[in-house]
Amino acid sequence: MKIEGQVALVTGGASGLGAETARELARRGARVAVLDRNGEGAKAVAAEIVARSGAGSAIGLFCDITSTESVVAALAAASGSLGAPRIIMNIAGIGTARRLIGKDGTPMPLEDFTRVVDVNLVGTFNVIRLAAAAIAKLDPLPDSDGTNERGVMVCTASVAAFDGQVGQEAYAASKGALVSLTLPLARDLAQHGIRVVTIAPGLFLTPLLAELPEPVQASLAASIPFPKRLGKPAEFAHLAAAIVENAALNGEVIRLDGALRMAPR
Repeated sequence: MKIEGQVALVTGGASGLGAETARELARRGARVAVLDRNGEGAKAVAAEIVARSGAGSAIGLFCDITSTESVVAALAAASGSLGAPRIIMNIAGIGTARRLIGKDGTPMPLEDFTRVVDVNLVGTFNVIRLAAAAIAKLDPLPDSDGTNERGVMVCTASVAAFDGQVGQEAYAASKGALVSLTLPLARDLAQHGIRVVTIAPGLFLTPLLAELPEPVQASLAASIPFPKRLGKPAEFAHLAAAIVENAALNGEVIRLDGALRMAPR
């Protein structure tokens, strides 16, 4: 799919990987709806895009991906302001690190597990199901080879889906579920001309990691075979955009990790 002229929706777009992906899509000519629970942050990223690309190029919206009403409202607002989205970037998510059994012998609260799964897995699926139903009603894009594509969805897993560390049970389970969801989603939506691809990033220099002391960042970077540094959000954004532009990529999970394999702890 040619990005220029299309409408893209980016969840988790107020910072980190989401914000950089929104910027990259805008640089390639898309009109972008920046969605986040941090509504003010989403509006700030959108305003930055508008300042660079021009009026009508972006909109920032509050969106709680776990709420059907919130997602429906965001989709309606994006469509009304920018046009119908065909590119869906599911980047919103949360992380946690908590051992199954605490130092005092108490089990991890069930609420801690369900909260992470609810956002990372159920929330992502919520956006997919609602956006896919809208995209399926659109006409296929014109092309010269009969692809008949209607839309593209990119999900965000993690290397923790494969190499979950101690204390990452909830996070690894939620991201592993997104990995397992990718192929059946792609198969299900194939009849509607909608592709689904998942990126599993490794250690990236997001705002959360940037807050860590330099020695800790250096130690994390040292665990990556090559390049021996933390990933750059722009590298994630470039891959997300490349997925959109390559019609043969479908039903696949792509590790973006510099050959990193996480240790147990």
